[in-house]
Amino acid sequence: MKKSMGWPLLGLAIALAAFFSSGQGFPSARAETMASLQERARMKDALANDPGVPSVAPQGYDVTIVVFSDYQCPYCRRFHADLKQLLAADQKLRVVYRDWPIFGGASREAARIAMATRYQGKHAAFNDALMAGPVRLDTDAIRQAATRANVDWAQLQADLARHGGEIDAALQRTGRLAETLGLSGTPSLVIGDYLIPGAIDGATLRSVVQKSRAGKS
Repeated sequence: MKKSMGWPLLGLAIALAAFFSSGQGFPSARAETMASLQERARMKDALANDPGVPSVAPQGYDVTIVVFSDYQCPYCRRFHADLKQLLAADQKLRVVYRDWPIFGGASREAARIAMATRYQGKHAAFNDALMAGPVRLDTDAIRQAATRANVDWAQLQADLARHGGEIDAALQRTGRLAETLGLSGTPSLVIGDYLIPGAIDGATLRSVVQKSRAGKS
């Protein structure tokens, strides 16, 4: 899939206009505005509050970053390093990891295993291990990343068997959200009310977080 290299900052309400417009013909401008606000709230909730996807939520966080990524995307690797650096410096950021495996079977295998590792509290370690490993993945490379992250492989297989249906459903929800947002590649981000359909560097990431935080004051 073609990766978007643009860095536009679009108001989420504008970016989701097609989603908000149901074509039902609201009876008044005020009713349409209220309905749009309700749809916006539902979309933001769907993006950020899915219990089926991994997240990191420190106490007192004030900005949420939703990350659409693929473990075989080289740009995702660069962004992951910038995000880790920012998280170390900013203790008020919540991150929601939406695995969007668009580069084939190995990407999907890695995503399913990553999502399953959270049942043994190893998602952060496994995520880091995969992002630090080879870009082109296969089953052996994924297993090696699990070993580096001290993942219990037997427990992982049991968790995949027990929660596989939930994991697959969560991946499907992420795919539908990406389609609704009009995303064309990874990484793609939603930071507060800003949609960023492409890669950004660390300085731009910090700037958008600051803008989102300032907009709440």
